[in-house]
Amino acid sequence: MTYRTSLTALALALAGLAAHPSAAGATTAPDVPSVQWKACPAYSDEVIRSLRVTEEQIPAFRALMKRLECGTVSVPLNHRDPGGRKIDIAVTRLAATDKAHRLGATAVLPGGPGNNGYLDPVLRVVLRNQEMAKLNERYDIIGFDPRGVGYSSKVACSLSPTGPQQPGAMTEEAAKQIYDGQVATNQKCAGSDPAFLGQLTTTNVAKDLDLVRAALGERTFNLLGFSWGTYLGMVYRSQFPGHTGRAFLDSVAPPWTRFDEHVKDSAAAAERDFGRMAAWLARRDETYGLGATARQVRQEVAKLVRAYDKSPKIYTDMQRPVDGSAVADLAKRNSTEWVSVGKALAELRTATGTTAPPTVKELLGAPMMGAPLPGAPETLNMTMNLAVACNEDSSRAGFDTAWRAYQQLVKRNPATGRSWGLGVMCAGWPLPVQEATLKRSSGSLVLAGHLYEFMSVYDWTLQTRRAIGGTVYTVADDVHVSTTRMPKCAADVVRYFETGRIGKGCGGSPIPS
Repeated sequence: MTYRTSLTALALALAGLAAHPSAAGATTAPDVPSVQWKACPAYSDEVIRSLRVTEEQIPAFRALMKRLECGTVSVPLNHRDPGGRKIDIAVTRLAATDKAHRLGATAVLPGGPGNNGYLDPVLRVVLRNQEMAKLNERYDIIGFDPRGVGYSSKVACSLSPTGPQQPGAMTEEAAKQIYDGQVATNQKCAGSDPAFLGQLTTTNVAKDLDLVRAALGERTFNLLGFSWGTYLGMVYRSQFPGHTGRAFLDSVAPPWTRFDEHVKDSAAAAERDFGRMAAWLARRDETYGLGATARQVRQEVAKLVRAYDKSPKIYTDMQRPVDGSAVADLAKRNSTEWVSVGKALAELRTATGTTAPPTVKELLGAPMMGAPLPGAPETLNMTMNLAVACNEDSSRAGFDTAWRAYQQLVKRNPATGRSWGLGVMCAGWPLPVQEATLKRSSGSLVLAGHLYEFMSVYDWTLQTRRAIGGTVYTVADDVHVSTTRMPKCAADVVRYFETGRIGKGCGGSPIPS
């Protein structure tokens, strides 16, 4: 379905608005899109558990699914050609429970790019904790799967690992094979449906979202964004300042989309956060035996990286070989895992058997991702992830540049650098670069930056404020998008949406005692 031009379509649009009292009185014109409401998906208990819903939460999940409204909105594939090919955007709405004091609608903007958001009103808001659940009292919570994801229109490329997968330090020859394999994969993928894949951009997702807003009869959308969803929030706010209410963006993306700079900044932040881990481990040297000072721990872990790159171990009960990249992966973990990381690093210092030490297996032995459960929603679409990232990446490094950058990265970050791999995600991507334009506006905006995390570097929060304005809310942890998971922080988020006011920050996820 597309924009409504007939009396029948107009009647359907009015019926869709009438189904939701809060939209009553909204102006409906023939060119306003509508939601095609339908029954929400039914999920087995097994599927619900796979969504990280606890056994105790399953009854509440099912009750919320009875409240959830599900539908689709038809949008142009190419917003510059509104009369051309159409695609469907899957949307959900969890209506405010206190209708007499309703404040509006808050759209949840998922991460990725490529993460689903269809069930976010249930999973990321009401079931998150008691504090976040309060957001649904006075706000409708809107979820959606961006184009290319989940229940929305999408395509799929074959994105199997490229290049050699042998354990051990990466050689230039192996790196070249990885690079060539990625170029071939990218060219094959982009050529499979360039008309669709070329329209997978943050700008187009923002335009889709505004059509969803119009279809729901909302004058504005408030925005709750996570990770890549923060960049989507920036783009939406830049394009539609008059349609944007309050916006809270957690783990803020940078105001630019160069993949090479993204990796460089994140790698440096990961090594800095390892310094915090090293100091924590040093204070517990009697337990872990990795060194009595942070410097000694740093040296010991760097030594383990080199040793396991020189002599990788393949355990009979683990699919993943343990080489320097695996050790570096442990060193890169956030503070919620420091206790287990300390045990695993200590085990690797003395491991001699053919089976993996228990904590090493716990942290590194997860089985390869298999087929999804029948009936389960798609949680991540890697084709959309690749296409959005590469359509917006102006770096697209050649091999010599990428190899040189990788060597420098490993040298500068001796504990964690090996975990990053060769930065050639967008090598050879043949479709045109389409960077979004960000604009400053006076609307209410909170940028939640986490002081020590590497996935969304804290400095990106400061860069974004300089680029588009807003208030910085500092979370004193290293855990990606943790704000709404911590009850005290979540209370600040809800209070902001209710009042427009917020403090300077919160403690976030505590480090282990």
